[in-house]
Amino acid sequence: MSVNKLIYVHDPMCSWCWGYKPTWQKLESALANILPIEYRIGGLAADSDQPMSADMQLQLQGIWKNISNQLGTEFNFNFWRECQPRRSTYPSCRAALIARSFNKEPQMIDAIQQAYYLKAQNPSDEDVLIKLCEKIGLDPCLFTQQLHSKELKRRFDDELNFVRSLPIQGFPSLVLIKNNSAYPIAINYTDWRQTLSEIQSYL
Repeated sequence: MSVNKLIYVHDPMCSWCWGYKPTWQKLESALANILPIEYRIGGLAADSDQPMSADMQLQLQGIWKNISNQLGTEFNFNFWRECQPRRSTYPSCRAALIARSFNKEPQMIDAIQQAYYLKAQNPSDEDVLIKLCEKIGLDPCLFTQQLHSKELKRRFDDELNFVRSLPIQGFPSLVLIKNNSAYPIAINYTDWRQTLSEIQSYL
């Protein structure tokens, strides 16, 4: 028997996901007794040890300003002065996957977003992720072991392959699974009720 569900595709370091968060939380709450919700990691930027280029830094700061102007989202721009940015979100994605195993994925996502966007910390760095795992109650030694494990690499590869099979164009994205078919759901960044109405029209 097929199970209807809503898939939320995101990346913990996606700035538009951070901007969407207040609206998403209202939608998620409204769907609590209507439809199961499944989080999936999108994988925005692959592993890299190289410093982010100046052009990319300016581009991302411009996106932050745009989101803040459109949605009123808070950003701490000290990040760009106090950290060495890298175009690498895969480490934070893996951290979210580890937390999922302990039913703490939302807590890890929230900790990563708070660190990145409000506290000027860099979740591309492993030491930051280890501190965040402790903050949400995970064992740092076990977390570190899993972060470098072949099993986690396999799970992450499977996750990315699955996400790439979905009808999405970026992050965040919503996909409704009904009767083994996938339907893209339009995201309204400020009106959760509109998105809810679209979802309900399929049910």
